[in-house]
Amino acid sequence: MNIFINILSNNILPLFIIIGLGFALNKKFNFDINTLTKINFYIFVPSFTFYNLYKTEISLDLVNVIFFGVVLFFINFIVGFIITKVARYDRGMTAAFQNALMFYNSGNIGVPLVTLVFKDTPYLELALACQVMILLVQNLTTNTIGFINAGWGNVSFKGAVLKVFKMPTVYTIPLALILKTTSFDLTKTFVWPTLTYIQNGLISVALFSLGVQLSKSKLMVTSPMVYLAVIFRLLGGPAMAAFLIYLFKFEGVIARVAFISSSVPTALNTALMAVECKNNENFAAQVVMLSTALSAITMAGVVYISRFIFPM
Repeated sequence: MNIFINILSNNILPLFIIIGLGFALNKKFNFDINTLTKINFYIFVPSFTFYNLYKTEISLDLVNVIFFGVVLFFINFIVGFIITKVARYDRGMTAAFQNALMFYNSGNIGVPLVTLVFKDTPYLELALACQVMILLVQNLTTNTIGFINAGWGNVSFKGAVLKVFKMPTVYTIPLALILKTTSFDLTKTFVWPTLTYIQNGLISVALFSLGVQLSKSKLMVTSPMVYLAVIFRLLGGPAMAAFLIYLFKFEGVIARVAFISSSVPTALNTALMAVECKNNENFAAQVVMLSTALSAITMAGVVYISRFIFPM
């Protein structure tokens, strides 16, 4: 029990303090969530992705983590599709439910969680590199399939695709990969300190934005689909990840990071995309709200379990 409480207080509570600040301050100042959304999508997320992808040495093991992330993504896509078809929901709700399962807070919560879990170990660098690969998959799919999926609820396929090409992350990922293959060292230029300052701000700004969005959401959950989405995200995610970890034969740090990362709540970006595309905004926000609240317990449980099933 002492270990569980230690994980909860040292790894989980710091994240929720920032979320709580966003929630409380918005009640007083009523921040513009659309402005915060644009700041996240157009500045912090692409800068963070570029910075970490550029400086991470991609080994064969890390490439396998990318494949793991892709397979897990498509499993969630299929599960979401089957559930909503059985429930006979329309295309917009299907998209919102799928996004709630497919996209999780691998950046906003996953990165700080992994950092806190491995901060006093010699495995921090490898753990973060693994998390960056998962974040890469999530960012690329969120800013492509996620927007197309969300947009289909209210706009044409062409309109949804056009939204994708307005997202900077779509361009920063290939740019980082291209620059990594050249002899040019970006870290020696004036651009690198700028990227460093911006990427350092992502976690706090994203968590604060999550708090603001949650404070604007209806606290009363009325749809059973919200509960179902939360169960599949917080419990189904780690279960599916554990199966894939054994299938991919991951061990040690990589296995533990992949397992822990799969336990984080539904991404704030799903709510931001719903707002941007005007597709089931309340459902998306409620899933983010409830999964975030309950994840304080479930993430601590997953971190605790990971110590036993994936020893280092």
